[in-house]
Amino acid sequence: MTAAELKEFLDEKVYLYNKPDFIDSDPIQIPHLFTQKEDAEIAGFLAATIAWGNRTTIINNAKKMMALMGESPFDFVMHHKPHHLETLETFVHRTFNGGDFGTFISALQHLYLNHGGLEGVFARHQKDSSLQPAITEFKKAFFEVPHQPRTHKHVSDPIAGSAAKRINMFLRWMVRNDSTGVDLGMWKSISPAALSCPLDVHSGNVARKLGLLTRKQNDAKALAELDAQLRLLDATDPVKYDFALFGLGVFEGF
Repeated sequence: MTAAELKEFLDEKVYLYNKPDFIDSDPIQIPHLFTQKEDAEIAGFLAATIAWGNRTTIINNAKKMMALMGESPFDFVMHHKPHHLETLETFVHRTFNGGDFGTFISALQHLYLNHGGLEGVFARHQKDSSLQPAITEFKKAFFEVPHQPRTHKHVSDPIAGSAAKRINMFLRWMVRNDSTGVDLGMWKSISPAALSCPLDVHSGNVARKLGLLTRKQNDAKALAELDAQLRLLDATDPVKYDFALFGLGVFEGF
């Protein structure tokens, strides 16, 4: 395909998959349960954190997380007592356990009390063309609270070579805003132009087949390569093509 044909092909797939019915089978439905910004962003961050494995299991376990917080994530984060964290100890999603969950609650409270909240820490460290440096700074601030070393692995870091798929997905949910209502677009201080594609095995394989990616590993270098190609297709909203790459891989077996 020529560059123009590739863009037309991918734009059609974005139109096909970037629709409200996408929400019903995706973890993005978790932040959509809430109308208050802080509730939605906390719910989204926690859902994105456990977003690996079977999608139905991810959604069910994310709903369990919300139930354990009394369906009021922001209130729970800001006003929990030590004994409240004990109620989280039964939670498990793959290698993310109740102890990790409790640390995340403490870390989130720390961010809201000392760093301007989730949006504040990302916005303060954003660059014009990338949020990857902001993810690194976010992780530093997040783990300023006492924590077990094992919990570190649940927040990816681009400077360590990670494509940070789940955090980039969360950022897409919070920042990107269009007329379809899939992404929430609650964060107004960050430009969608700075977003990166949530690179995983599906989007990576499709991107390679389409000639958008040559690097074999799904790592930070691959993400930078893919970002550059997607920005050539749409500099103002490059991450919209996540819908195309994901849809082609998961729903069409491309």
